[in-house]
Amino acid sequence: MLQLAPWVTLLDLLREQLLLTGSKKGCDHGQCGACTVLVDGVRMNSCLLLAVSLDGRDITTVEGLATLAGAEATGPNDLHPLQQAFIDCDALQCGYCTPGQLCSAAGLLNEHAPANANEIRERMSGNICRCGAYPQIVEAVSRVALVRGAASARQAVPDTAGASADLTPGSAAA
Repeated sequence: MLQLAPWVTLLDLLREQLLLTGSKKGCDHGQCGACTVLVDGVRMNSCLLLAVSLDGRDITTVEGLATLAGAEATGPNDLHPLQQAFIDCDALQCGYCTPGQLCSAAGLLNEHAPANANEIRERMSGNICRCGAYPQIVEAVSRVALVRGAASARQAVPDTAGASADLTPGSAAA
């Protein structure tokens, strides 16, 4: 059980007391997104949240992101699909904003699926990258969102005839 002063922010608790330093202190005013974490699956700026108000809530930082994808985080190579996409798309430069970008993207995926890259850009606009890796970040989030969206579409198709439908591009459902 943690003993906290009522004014301690979640960001300060994570970084200073729990030594979870993935979330970064950027502006400390909720404007840059470097401190973004997931609270009950919803993306939030941890610099604006009083830690005492979150008693009993599920907090996920970038350190725990791999477990959200159902991966058993047993080693350093177990990654959330977003983390792998960021690597594959070279969606980071200095890396300072990356933890917040990843948590924000994970929260975005928990919301309704984005329709296109423009929507991803808009919905990720609360996270600032000073290096300008925005095109690669949008590409990485798009890759994961499209795979997830395609999987959801396959699951949503009713199978009334008892036969499976092949919904890959260019195929015809029988």
